[in-house]
Amino acid sequence: MSEFTFYDRPAKEARERRELAPWALKSGDSRGRAHAEPEDDLRTAWERDRDRLVHSTAFRRLMYKTQVFVNWEGDHYRTRLSHSLEVCQVARSIANALRLNEPFTEALALAHDVGHPPFGHRGEWTLDEAMKDHGGFRHNAQVLRVVDLLERRSPAYPGLNLTRELRESLLKHESDLDWPDEFRPRPRQPYLEAQVVDLADSTAYVVHDLEDGSNAGLFGVDQLEAEVALWRRGSAAIEARHPGFAAQHDDPKLYVKRITNEILSICIKDLIRSSAERITAARLDGPHAARSLRDRPVDHGPEVAGEVSELTRFLYKHFYRHPHVEEQRQQAAATLTDLFAAYLSDPQEMAPWYVSWCDQVGVHRAVCDYIAGMTDRFAEKEHARLLGTHA
Repeated sequence: MSEFTFYDRPAKEARERRELAPWALKSGDSRGRAHAEPEDDLRTAWERDRDRLVHSTAFRRLMYKTQVFVNWEGDHYRTRLSHSLEVCQVARSIANALRLNEPFTEALALAHDVGHPPFGHRGEWTLDEAMKDHGGFRHNAQVLRVVDLLERRSPAYPGLNLTRELRESLLKHESDLDWPDEFRPRPRQPYLEAQVVDLADSTAYVVHDLEDGSNAGLFGVDQLEAEVALWRRGSAAIEARHPGFAAQHDDPKLYVKRITNEILSICIKDLIRSSAERITAARLDGPHAARSLRDRPVDHGPEVAGEVSELTRFLYKHFYRHPHVEEQRQQAAATLTDLFAAYLSDPQEMAPWYVSWCDQVGVHRAVCDYIAGMTDRFAEKEHARLLGTHA
């Protein structure tokens, strides 16, 4: 009987070279980490990045950070954590079909929101206003601060010491003005794996926000039928598979779930097919070739792109700008504004590490980093402790 052989890191790197597409990133070609470390015996560079992110404090905190609904609104609505996991699932499905590097895609998907402050985009806008004279606040840049500076896992270096390729890919929407010198020259486009995560992010959130908004009663099935072509397409596919289901069901949540799942499938399949056509047409000979293209190959086809845009407009009209959601946002903004002023007045009220952090980055940035790392419920708890009332 021959001896059993397992996949160690060299075997995995060889498999990548053998099985992945020429345009896929290869872990054996990584430019490495800012602080040199011995390679892992079993894991590739990006499997190691992924594992560090999963075990990070910032990733765990996503469980209690707002996606759209604040945590106390209900147990079943999406949070930043569940959203990140859904993005990861969508991204892996697309990357696998396009023969891209799955561990890199997975790590980037799991990391992409760890810089988000509490209370969703309202928290981001509030911190940006508070920091307008001190460099502002951008959540993509904050992701890099988290993984490079604020996470603590080793006495040998700050942060998580992730690979250069992953760190650069976290800056997906940063302008040339804000692009770090370390990563210059700024590429025209990100790696294909990063493009996949970007589309997986938007695909996941429009579909799960459709489900959450419907289940919350902020809009109804009749409105979706009238205004959203993707809903009608998904509904028709479910009716063909389960004749009479629409008329006979007595479970509204199941009905919405079946159609939103079908819409997700439509979007993923379209992304794979249309992206494969563009990648083939581009004749890419390596992972860096995609970074100089004028247009991104990873995208929907024209028909589905139009339908996704229509769905996004529907959600802005009926969900993101709904009075109930706006009321939550105003309360969130007041909470974070009060907290910022309180810590600025007395930095000693922050956790001890952040008090010492003031000496390195200044009190404004230290306060911003501290608040950005909070969960919704901790921010509310701190507000009650420091000011005695709700915002």
